[in-house]
Amino acid sequence: MSKILFINPNRWGRGITHIWIASHSGILKRNNHTVELFDSTFYSNWSLNEVQFQTDNKMYKKTNYDEFLKFNSSDVFEDLQKKISEFNPDFIFWSAISSHIHGEGEYVNIQNGYDLLKNLDTKNAILLTGGLQATSAAELVLKEMPKINYLIAGESELVLLEILNNFENNAEELKNINGVCYLENKNFFQNKKQEIINDLDQLTPYNYDIFDNQVLNRPYNGKVVKGIDYEMSRGCIYSCNYCVETIIQKYYNFNEMSPKTGAIKNFKKYLRHKSSKIIFDELNYLNKKKNIELIRCQDTNFLTNDRNVLLELSELIDKSDLSIKIYIETRPEGINEKSIELLKKLKVDGVGMGVELADSDFREGELNRFADQEKTINAFKLLKENNIKRTAYNIIGLPNQDEKSILKTIEFNKILNPDNITVAYYSPYYGTKSQKKGQELRLFDEYESDVDSALRSKSKADDILPVSRLDYYKKQFVSLVRNNANQ
Repeated sequence: MSKILFINPNRWGRGITHIWIASHSGILKRNNHTVELFDSTFYSNWSLNEVQFQTDNKMYKKTNYDEFLKFNSSDVFEDLQKKISEFNPDFIFWSAISSHIHGEGEYVNIQNGYDLLKNLDTKNAILLTGGLQATSAAELVLKEMPKINYLIAGESELVLLEILNNFENNAEELKNINGVCYLENKNFFQNKKQEIINDLDQLTPYNYDIFDNQVLNRPYNGKVVKGIDYEMSRGCIYSCNYCVETIIQKYYNFNEMSPKTGAIKNFKKYLRHKSSKIIFDELNYLNKKKNIELIRCQDTNFLTNDRNVLLELSELIDKSDLSIKIYIETRPEGINEKSIELLKKLKVDGVGMGVELADSDFREGELNRFADQEKTINAFKLLKENNIKRTAYNIIGLPNQDEKSILKTIEFNKILNPDNITVAYYSPYYGTKSQKKGQELRLFDEYESDVDSALRSKSKADDILPVSRLDYYKKQFVSLVRNNANQ
């Protein structure tokens, strides 16, 4: 069977259990392939301190997270070279799609991983990877990163398994597998698209044993807990212009949407989920065997998951002795008295909701995101009354957004009074409608590298909202909401 080296090219200096690593390594190992992981997260000469940055900005509550970390003073490139030389993998793989696509480095993983590898001797290994950029800009990526042999567009667990299963028979067969893209004699080839994965149960159980224990520690509401990133489902029913989800929707031909709600047509075929028993079994293992307390659900819109699955799961969790807390993301319009009771039975401790910005006309006209202000206010109120922590997600630096828009969003956050507030720099994700508009307005280059919504803006809108002002609002947004900012 084949040997494959996964790389986690995380540069945040904070533990992230990228879901693609757990899902891909699980199915490959069950099929007798050898999988090993090189994790760059805690190398001093590679990673930044995202936790300190966000704590200084008051988006994270202070913790003693640093006391749980041990950074590696060795050179990350030398250690990766040593790993490749000793393991001698058939394949090296470092980026893929899952539900984990919304701002923790997933978009830029392909670039970070390539930066780790491009000057190394990768021996005879085939460099193969996937992810969001492989899905939206395969030809561009292959030309920008010429050491890559093959890309997988779209979901890649089953494609990667097929590649590894066929490798010993004939390496040339890779060029005939659905979902694969490559260059040959400088010509770009993209094979027929693979089918979307309808049955997520076939990917389970995900393999969280592959992660080092240090990666499981994370700050959460002023404490350090053991936690993992998790998915119950994949897909979002909405098609917001700025969101990377639209890249995946487009790949699988979900192009039509309602002009009134922004929901895609035939969304039931796009939104897929695990079964309740499978989810419970995974949660039970994580809690009982790995002492995981926090389940950070990365599902794009949790409350649009199949209601029967959630109800069945809530009964299983409610009757169990699981000692867990779940953090979810959903849209405010899904919060009501019935869903609150469901969240309680599911042991949901925190809910993150996208406010994005306060201007309804801008949000609907520019972002194709429809969210009633009163429903948003009521959602935050209901959650507070039921002791479920609330996080408001905001964006600054969108194409055509001005400073008045940011100030208006700050005022709206004062009304919501969330327990936690986060602010993301707008990122021009290649292939989205907002990215194309930003390029047309010359606010962004066509292809931006080093994109990271938590750490930096790539905007060139100096006459409308210069980066210096965006950096100010990134630093002071929470303080301005709480009325204690440094002017």
